[in-house]
Amino acid sequence: MAITLVNPSGLPVIDVYRQVSIATGSRLVFIAGQVAWDADGVTVGEGDLAAQVERCYLNVGTALAEVGGTFDDVAKLTVYVVDWTPDKMPLFLDGVARAAAKLGVTPVPPGTLIGVATLDVPDHLVEVEATAVLD
Repeated sequence: MAITLVNPSGLPVIDVYRQVSIATGSRLVFIAGQVAWDADGVTVGEGDLAAQVERCYLNVGTALAEVGGTFDDVAKLTVYVVDWTPDKMPLFLDGVARAAAKLGVTPVPPGTLIGVATLDVPDHLVEVEATAVLD
């Protein structure tokens, strides 16, 4: 595996991700921001943050699989959530957990969650982009 995830001493341990990833592979993979579209471009989970988070993570997983990777190869995630407030965290985590169960892996690389006013399509509540490193 090209990615090692760590929580350095002196930094808080956060259950949903690790603070640092160490990449030793040679192929960088940049996954465009994935929204809650199915393969036909239809929005999944309209108005349902957990369902859209799940779909976004599954779409990232699909993109990774196409190039021979998995979430174990992800060095960094960036997540954009429309009208983010901390009370939405349980819905967000529910979506991540549902995707993890389907993917068979818990996606815990370093990540940044950014609240935004809107995304490209009004029905989209979340967008997830990934950077991965493969051997």
